Amino acid sequence: MDLPLLPTLNASLNGLAGVFLLCGFAMIKRGRERAHARCMKAAFLSSVAFLACYLYYHFTNELLVRYAGPAWGKTPYLVLLLTHTVLAAAVPFLAVRTLWLALKDRREDHRRWARKTLPLWLYVSATGVLIYLVLYVFTDSGALALGGAGTEG
Repeated sequence: MDLPLLPTLNASLNGLAGVFLLCGFAMIKRGRERAHARCMKAAFLSSVAFLACYLYYHFTNELLVRYAGPAWGKTPYLVLLLTHTVLAAAVPFLAVRTLWLALKDRREDHRRWARKTLPLWLYVSATGVLIYLVLYVFTDSGALALGGAGTEG
């Protein structure tokens, strides 16, 4: 299977951010604040790298991928894509705010924001990987797009 480089890289960066988020959460639950801070900074940097690669891919590539899986999967896929897209637009703002509060040592505000940001950020990371898998691994969507341009969704 010949997978496209940038979508694969994007999914990998999304997954990596999710791993760092989970590790950061585990570290703070164990009281290891410095390890938590390093993990969360790594999650943020992974997400920034993802966003840069994602924007580069979509600004330099006219190819959009249309779902080409079984008919029964189209509605669940579109719901997944919609929720992922809406939350993905919000997560960078939430993450920046949460990180800023941590850097300013505003612990109570940071905790309050983190309780909202973490589950949303994890959802976006996980669903980003899942969308990639649906389009490029579980269905022929990516392969069909390489043969002719379609539209996403």
